[in-house]
Amino acid sequence: MARRRGAALGLFLAGGVALALAVGWFGLRVGLDLLNARAQSDLALAADRLTGQLQRYRDVTVLAAEHPALLSLPVAGSPQADAASAVLERVADGTGSSGMLLMDMSGQVRAGTAHATDYAAEPGARVAFARALQGAMGFAHAVSATDGAPRDRAAPRDFYFAAPVFADTRVIGAVITRLGAAKLESRWRGEAEAVFFTDAAGVVFVSNRDELLDGVQGSEGALRPFLAHGTWHMGGHEVWTISDQPYLPVQALHLKRDLPVVGLAAEILIDAGPVLRTAALQMAMAAALWLSFGAVLFALAQRRRAMAARLQAETRANRLLERRVENRTRDLSLAVERLRREVQERTEAQAALTRAQDDLVQAGKMAALGQMSAGLAHELNQPLMAIGSYAENARTYLDRNDPATAQGNLARITDLARRMGRIIRNLRAFSRQSAEPASPVDLVAVVEAVLELASSRIAQSGVALDWAAPDAPVLVMGGEVRLQQVVMNLCANALDAMEGRADPRLTIRLAEKAGHLRLTVRDTGPGIPDAARMFDPFFSTKEVGRAEGMGLGLSISYSIVTSFGGSIAGANLPGGGAEFTVDLIAAAQAVAA
Repeated sequence: MARRRGAALGLFLAGGVALALAVGWFGLRVGLDLLNARAQSDLALAADRLTGQLQRYRDVTVLAAEHPALLSLPVAGSPQADAASAVLERVADGTGSSGMLLMDMSGQVRAGTAHATDYAAEPGARVAFARALQGAMGFAHAVSATDGAPRDRAAPRDFYFAAPVFADTRVIGAVITRLGAAKLESRWRGEAEAVFFTDAAGVVFVSNRDELLDGVQGSEGALRPFLAHGTWHMGGHEVWTISDQPYLPVQALHLKRDLPVVGLAAEILIDAGPVLRTAALQMAMAAALWLSFGAVLFALAQRRRAMAARLQAETRANRLLERRVENRTRDLSLAVERLRREVQERTEAQAALTRAQDDLVQAGKMAALGQMSAGLAHELNQPLMAIGSYAENARTYLDRNDPATAQGNLARITDLARRMGRIIRNLRAFSRQSAEPASPVDLVAVVEAVLELASSRIAQSGVALDWAAPDAPVLVMGGEVRLQQVVMNLCANALDAMEGRADPRLTIRLAEKAGHLRLTVRDTGPGIPDAARMFDPFFSTKEVGRAEGMGLGLSISYSIVTSFGGSIAGANLPGGGAEFTVDLIAAAQAVAA
C-alpha cells in the first residue's frame, strides 16, 4: 500500500512538472512572438531613421557639387578658392557635418572647411573619392581602430559622401562631406530600446548606448566582451544574456536587419525580462493549480478512506446492535405486555375515579338541594294554597255573576302557576348533570336563578340580600348549569357561615376587572379559619356529621371555574366575614381573540 502511494505521488509530481514546463514554454513562446513583432517594428523605424538622415547628407553633397563656385576647380589659395571654401563652410554649418572639401582628379585639395585637409587622406575618404571619380556617388564609413580589435569608444567614427564635379560630361573633381556618427547618436539618446548598427567586420559603428561601442560581434552572433553568458534560441528567436551593464537588459531579444544601401546591419535589443517573468508566473500558477487539484484529490481520497473505515465500523456496530436489539426486543415485548395491562387497569381506575367525581359533584348538588328543600316546599306550598283560595273565590264570583272579579282571581292564579313552574325549572336544571362546552352565558340570569332557588332560605334565615342586578345581560364564557352550581355553592357557604350571627348580610356584585368579569360574594360570617386549604377536597369548617359538611363545594367550584379559563379566590375581610371573587372571561373578548 505504501509503495503504491509513493508511486502515485511520484507520477503526480512528474505530471505537475510536465504541466508547468508546458505552460511556461507555451507562454514564453507566445510572449516572444509578441515581443518580436514589436521589435521588428522598432527596428524598421530605427533603420529608416538612419538611412533617411544619411540620405539627407548625400543630397546635400550632390547639391554642393553643382554650385557654380566649385565648378571651376579654383587653385588653392586663390580668391576663387576662398569663395569656394566659404560656400562649403556655410553648407557644413547649416547641415551639421564635420567638414567638406573640394578635390581635383589628382586628389589635391582645392578648397574646403577648416581642417578639412586632415581627413583627405583617410581610408574612408579615399574610398568614397575613388567611387566619385568614376562618375557615381561615393559612400564609405570608417573608424580609427583596427578591425576586429577592442577600441576606445571615443575613437572617430565617420561617414563619407563623395559627389563628382562635372565639366560638361567629364568628371574634373569631387566634393567630399564628412559626417561624425556621434552627430547622429545625439538625437537618439534616452530611447527605451538599445539600437546599434554594425559593419561587415562586426564593429558597432552607431548606437544609442555608449557601452555597445566597446563591443565587437563574434562568430557566435554575440557581442564581446560585455556578453558573459552567451545566447539561447527558442522558436526562431535569439535571446542574449547580458551581465554587468546597468543600461542594457539582462535578458534581451536580439533582432538584426541588413541595410545594403549604407553597408551596415541594423540590430536591436529589447528587454525580454517581462516575458520571462510572465512565463515563470504562468509556470508557478500552473504548478499551484496542479498542486491544488492534487490537494483536492488527496482530501477526497482521505475522505473516501475515512468514510470506508467508518462504514466498516458502522457495519460491525450495526451487527452488534442488531443482536442487542433482538435481545432487547424480547424484553421490551414482555414489558409492553405488562404496560398494556397496567394501562388498562389505570384506564379503568381513571374511569372509576371520574364517575366517582361526577357522583360527588352530583351529591354536592343534592346536598345543596337538601338544605333548600324546606324552603322550596314552603315556596311551592304557599302558591298552591293561594291558587286554591283564588279558585274558590273565582267560582263564588262567577256564581254571583261577577266575571270581572273572577277574571282577576284567575290572572293571579296564572302568575302563581308561572312562579311555581320557574322554581321547578330552575331546580330541575340545577339538579341534572351537565358537561356542556364553554359558550356565552348571561351571568346575571345565573345569579337570578340561584337567588330564586335560595330565596326561601334567605328569608327564613333573616339574611339581608344586597344584590343590584345590572340592567343589561353580562355575557361570560362558561356553562349555565355549572356556573349556577358555583354561585349556589358560594351562596350556600355564606348562608351556613352566617347562621346565628347578628345582622347577617349577603352581598353580590358584578364588575369588570382587567379585561375579565368579576363576580363577588361577600358575607358577614366568622371568616375562613384556614384560607390555604379552603379549595382542598373534603376540607370543611362545618360540624362533622352534618349533611352540609361534605367539604366538596369549593373544590368543585375551583375545578369548574378553571375549566372555563377563569380563576376563583377567597379572603377574609378586615371587618369580619369572608369574600370570594370569581373572574371569568368576557364573551366579547373571547370572540375577538
